[in-house]
Amino acid sequence: MNAPRNASVALKDSAVKLTQGNLPQIDVRVKRPAYDRAAIESGIVHLGLGGFHRAHMARYTHDLMQADFAAARAWGIAGVGLLPGDRKMQDSLQPQDCLYTLVDREGDEENVAVIGAIKEIIFAGESTAAALDAIGRASTKIVSLTVTENGYCLNGVTKKLDPEHPSIKQDLATPSNPRSAIGVIVEAYRRRRDGNAPAFTALSCDNIQHNGNVLREAVLTLAAMQEPALASWIEKNASFPNTMVDRITPVTKPQDIAYLETQYGLADEWPVVCESFTQWVIEDKFVAGRPAWEKVGAQFVPDVTPYEVMKLRLLNASHSAIACLGDMAGYVTIDETMANPLFQRFMAALMDRETGPTLAPVPGIDLPAYKKKLIARFANPAIKDTVERVATDAPLNTVLASIGDRLKAGQSVDLLSLALAGWLRRARGVDEKGAAFKVRHPLADLLKAKAIEGGSDPMPLLSIDQLFGDLRHDERLTKPLAKHLASLYEIGSLATLEKAAAELSF
Repeated sequence: MNAPRNASVALKDSAVKLTQGNLPQIDVRVKRPAYDRAAIESGIVHLGLGGFHRAHMARYTHDLMQADFAAARAWGIAGVGLLPGDRKMQDSLQPQDCLYTLVDREGDEENVAVIGAIKEIIFAGESTAAALDAIGRASTKIVSLTVTENGYCLNGVTKKLDPEHPSIKQDLATPSNPRSAIGVIVEAYRRRRDGNAPAFTALSCDNIQHNGNVLREAVLTLAAMQEPALASWIEKNASFPNTMVDRITPVTKPQDIAYLETQYGLADEWPVVCESFTQWVIEDKFVAGRPAWEKVGAQFVPDVTPYEVMKLRLLNASHSAIACLGDMAGYVTIDETMANPLFQRFMAALMDRETGPTLAPVPGIDLPAYKKKLIARFANPAIKDTVERVATDAPLNTVLASIGDRLKAGQSVDLLSLALAGWLRRARGVDEKGAAFKVRHPLADLLKAKAIEGGSDPMPLLSIDQLFGDLRHDERLTKPLAKHLASLYEIGSLATLEKAAAELSF
């Protein structure tokens, strides 16, 4: 049993700096790589090196190396940061020999491990040349990505590549020096083709329904706009498996860094803290080989669709609903929000009555148990995931997709419209006490302007076609939505939830 989390057993100035050479000196309670990291080859280039990747795919790869290094040594990861702000990741982890600490927690229990699967880190926030060189190596068999839905440069309604997106326009103008993740993949395929080299697998690990299909469509569209023959080559030779990924991973906070120093005497510039639960379901469609991730808990299936829809509709839609309403109510973290039984009842009703019924059967999954586990995961007091992060990252489309399916089936959206009302209320960028906050969204300025224009009337916001399509024309949604939004403005989130609980019996 580990010492209490508030214990202080080491002083900051005596903490061991995390590096490969210092591994023998670190606290024995911290697990460390048991394999020869110098022998690792980079077989995977990952675009979007952030906390989730380091808690998820990199952890699976590390565990596989621990279990069977001889078979896994060729699958080291070259992590790429595509945004200007990603330089900090390189500056923090490169001096640590690309090592970092992963802390997973559930209740009072935690496991602490140094992860060694990342071989190198490439900053591509100013130029993607080094990233393209890495993808061009013969050893690279997989290019994976976690860039969030915004990183795919999609039209919000069609969910297809937006030719008017600034990054795509730039990639079309300078294809050999791409800026977007889609542009990088297209250019990398072009170089493979021109060099008579085999194609790689492009593996999306983002929370997008049919993420592999979406990635494939975006890549082929951009390639066809540049050179139709290139699109044909990609279509014939590459693969884009769909995946479902799941692990709650909050943004690293200064307290996390300090905690490792005081509790374990370990100085790590950028650790990751996450929940203990993890899930990864993958379609087994790889054109150039793959790691045996199934040996360490990943699940390979012919069709990931039932699993990804389950996760997006139950977890992500619930996350968005709880975070937006909780944020407006003044809560800071998801677990703090869920400590209010009203939010737990709302989430349970949302899943049982409206989002859950939109699902097809999910092989091997006990849905009542899965939903119960989700509530427990959200309420986990050891994971201080902020409502601000979740409200920003949870895809709006997870709520809209369920609304669309229920309307098509002639079913009510009373609870989903409350979840959407919370999102619309938050889009104004001012909380219930009048304090302003930053809305992080590609259409943030437009959202704020429309929210101010409409106030308690949702129609100006619903007029943003790239987000909402023709939903504004369906009174089965707009009527309860207007009622909930007006209530949020008039009496606030908590009172609105209490009122809804009485009216809708949850």
